[in-house]
Amino acid sequence: MLMFIRFALLFVSLIGSTITAVATDAQFHAEDFEYFERRIRPLLSEHCFECHSAQAKTVHGGLLLDSAAGIAAGGDSGTLIVPGKPEESLLIETLHYDGIEMPPKGKLAAADIAELTLWVQRGAPFPPSADVVARPSGKIDFEKGRQFWSFQPLREPPLPEIANTNWPRNRVDWFVLAAIERAGLTPSPRADRATLIRRLSFDLTGLPPSPERLDAFVNDDSADAYERLVDELLESPQYGEKWGRWWLDMARYTDRTASWLPKTTQAHLYRDWVVKAFNDDLPFDEFIHRQLATDLMSETGPEDLPALGFLSLSPTYWKELKLPCELINVIVADEWEERVDAVSRTFFGLTVACARCHDHKFDPISADDYYGLAGVFASTRHIERPLISDEAYEPVRVAKEEVAKLEAKMAKLKRQKPLPQEQMDELAAKIKDLKTSTPLYDTPMANALSEESMYVVRAGKTPEQGTRLEYRPEPRDLPSFIRGNPNRPGPVIPRRFLTVLTDEPRPYQNGSGRLELAQSITTEAKALTARVIVNRVWLAHFGQGIVATPSNFGQQGDRPTHPELLEDLAARFVAEGWSIKRLHREILLSETWQQSSAVAVDDNHADPENTWLSRANRRRLSFEEWRDAMLVVSGVLDPTAGGPSVPLDTASNHRRTLYATIDRRDMSPTFMIHDFPDPTQHSPMRMATVTPLQGLFAINSPLLNQQSQRLATELQQGEFDDDRSRIKEAYLRLFSRDPSDRELELGLAYLAGPVAVNDAKSEAHFARWRQYTHVLLASNEFIFID
Repeated sequence: MLMFIRFALLFVSLIGSTITAVATDAQFHAEDFEYFERRIRPLLSEHCFECHSAQAKTVHGGLLLDSAAGIAAGGDSGTLIVPGKPEESLLIETLHYDGIEMPPKGKLAAADIAELTLWVQRGAPFPPSADVVARPSGKIDFEKGRQFWSFQPLREPPLPEIANTNWPRNRVDWFVLAAIERAGLTPSPRADRATLIRRLSFDLTGLPPSPERLDAFVNDDSADAYERLVDELLESPQYGEKWGRWWLDMARYTDRTASWLPKTTQAHLYRDWVVKAFNDDLPFDEFIHRQLATDLMSETGPEDLPALGFLSLSPTYWKELKLPCELINVIVADEWEERVDAVSRTFFGLTVACARCHDHKFDPISADDYYGLAGVFASTRHIERPLISDEAYEPVRVAKEEVAKLEAKMAKLKRQKPLPQEQMDELAAKIKDLKTSTPLYDTPMANALSEESMYVVRAGKTPEQGTRLEYRPEPRDLPSFIRGNPNRPGPVIPRRFLTVLTDEPRPYQNGSGRLELAQSITTEAKALTARVIVNRVWLAHFGQGIVATPSNFGQQGDRPTHPELLEDLAARFVAEGWSIKRLHREILLSETWQQSSAVAVDDNHADPENTWLSRANRRRLSFEEWRDAMLVVSGVLDPTAGGPSVPLDTASNHRRTLYATIDRRDMSPTFMIHDFPDPTQHSPMRMATVTPLQGLFAINSPLLNQQSQRLATELQQGEFDDDRSRIKEAYLRLFSRDPSDRELELGLAYLAGPVAVNDAKSEAHFARWRQYTHVLLASNEFIFID
């Protein structure tokens, strides 16, 4: 018992605030307002604004629902909403026709009531009308809209004037230092070498540096030692694994597609393609083109088909074809909306999907713009395609069709009594022969696309006879759905790009238009696309973006803190070939990135959020980085790259977390409690939380128990003379530094216990070592980067 208490005290002292700190920031994020625009405003507009808005002829009950202030004020019947508590909210009560019955024309559909209930549960986010005034529908001034900062052409601004001309190492530093000096601050000193290599190693590879690499760098006095280290890490295969996972957050990657889709075990081909693309430094414009339309590009081949996983692994919703086609129409339209949202937010940072039901309330994006893009995805079918040419695959296709027929016969025979075993054996032999005698039979099949349009049609003459999905080889233009309802079609809108980003929108002519869309993103939207990706990379390196809303560069998004810096980086990013590695290199070689995270008291008061970057930001490791680092320091990391995924919580899984199974419909609880992004939707950035569940995981999880035991074994069996040398080795592996005298004293005292037992083979001594390493693996210093 005494040993456990000592262990607990040591655990708490080293973990510090990791368990006890609780996030208190209740402010809404841009994603909450996007949710409101896409899901809630259309419902309020259709069912409530006629009587409860500033434009209503008569405002009923003194209640306004078209502004945050109006909702907060309530009406004659009292408070309308208790944020987070739908069961106490008058709005939800009236929707259920419990007492007051609203809307008076008829009770809302159950799905609509559920959506409004969820909105209240989320805190009832409503865009702040005081900051941005919503625009009436049908009144977009596109010429004026093009004057907004993010729609402007790229330009390379001149370097600003600064006082300390000795500090900048490259152009990044000039722009940052100008802002620092304007704020009356001074840059922090450069971080020490041990801190730099640990920070750099995690930033580029997601792994800690080895003690050997640490020693070599710290003791390398050459002027270009740091620059060579940056280049070395950029060329390591682990670079693509770290940054591939970064991209998969935005691509809403999953290893397991929905159960109602044709079964596939090949989703990992997209993940592996992304990793390779980053390692090869595929120019970012080509990276976009291939993910949207590599099958339509003459310069790419079957080996690039996995790139189409960005679209072909999109969330697909269940369609019960016994239901009337009017209901299936809505489900299909929701899928098209999801594609529009993912593509527009990921590649050019606009919330185009907010214009499904009406013109965008804040940005110069019309409903016609939305349907111009939606038509591209309505003309695209998700299929599987082989990683060889169609000609080479033809014999395989024929053989697989024959195998399918034989397997159907076997299934029929299995149901017969008595079982005709001789016929079963004969069919099984034929199947085996077809599989072994057909060359390339096991060719991998990628989740890909074909140029086909989906139509929802009645299965019979009446709605009661259900629905049929029909695929046709020609592309289709969608009508503009009135209030987003596919069962109320308006004028047909040609497939095309956004009006605000083009001189004059031209209809897409080549098939679905996917390739033309991809090209529009990197030509007509070039400036916006470049700003968005540069900001994303900056955010990943600094923990804060130049624009704090990385997937919203519209009116409701934040304005850039360093606009000239963003312009300079984006303009040169395009001019120098869209190279992500070159962008990394410039950022990482800057004095700005190499600053210490130490906070000067005066600077902390003047700039508590470090908006002006007068110091480095301390950053918490993602769960993947933390787990991978544990595997590295305990010596069990399996470096095997690529291939099918492995369940995360399998005890024998020692591969990088990148290769753990992501199941969109059945996420690992371990992922869920560690802020892993929701793979059903585009995730612009990781949101770090601190919760009791995470603390309990750190204390009790099999992962920490297994790796602490493995690390203790490594240290006990290594070539170390005593506990003093073992503690030093542990600190080098975990923290990239030597322990202080005080830390060494504490460790030795704990390991000695009530009775000094330093025999490495002692069971009690090993138990203390396991507990000691457990604490180190869960400590703040291991989980955070300075």
